[in-house]
Amino acid sequence: MEKFIANLQHGIYQTFILDNNYKYFLNGIGITLKVTVAALLIGLVLGVIVAIIRSAHDQQNPGKKNPVLGFFNAICQAYLTVIRGTPMMVQLLIMWFVIWASARSTDENLIRCAILSFGINSGAYIAEIVRSGIMSIDKGQMEAGRSLGLNYTQTMRFIIIPQAFKNILPALGNELITLLKETSIVTVIGLKDLTKGAMIIQGKTYQALVPFLAIAAIYLVLVLGLSWLMGKLERRMRESDLR
Repeated sequence: MEKFIANLQHGIYQTFILDNNYKYFLNGIGITLKVTVAALLIGLVLGVIVAIIRSAHDQQNPGKKNPVLGFFNAICQAYLTVIRGTPMMVQLLIMWFVIWASARSTDENLIRCAILSFGINSGAYIAEIVRSGIMSIDKGQMEAGRSLGLNYTQTMRFIIIPQAFKNILPALGNELITLLKETSIVTVIGLKDLTKGAMIIQGKTYQALVPFLAIAAIYLVLVLGLSWLMGKLERRMRESDLR
């Protein structure tokens, strides 16, 4: 037991103190959060656009289909099928080694590639979340908005989307947490996130226990923090509904 404790203490020293290795974790946290937040914003924009197009197409009268809307709906369906039907790691590899093949391997280019890849991937899942939220709103809300003189876009913006957002907030929170954890695969393109930092430390110290336990604990703390923030936001929204 004493030997195990001594080895653990030595591992902690090597992982955090030796050569200022703790900086790998600090830099990794920054990159992980940067990729997660930026990708979620891109995913929200893509998801809302795709959800509105698909919802508008589904709500058309069967005898009065808009061919332009049908064309964009087909593109959206193809996007959802491809993105949701292929692994995130494969999409990231294609983005970096095929689409960005001529780009220099700098930290900024790697971060942009990761943000774009995860944003496009997240958009496909957020689109279905938002669409389910839109479809959960009573059709009378749309009719009420139109009767007040609002066009379709204004009705969606001021009446439907705000109500749908409250319904889908828990699912969006889950997507954010999933996205945060999935960013660990950016190590395959060489981006120095949390996981890559632990791997670098492992390569320097030749021991894996403390570095990998450390990033597991860091991810857990980040997830618990996000869960607490999302829970607080949900409670605030529920309180506003009761007023």
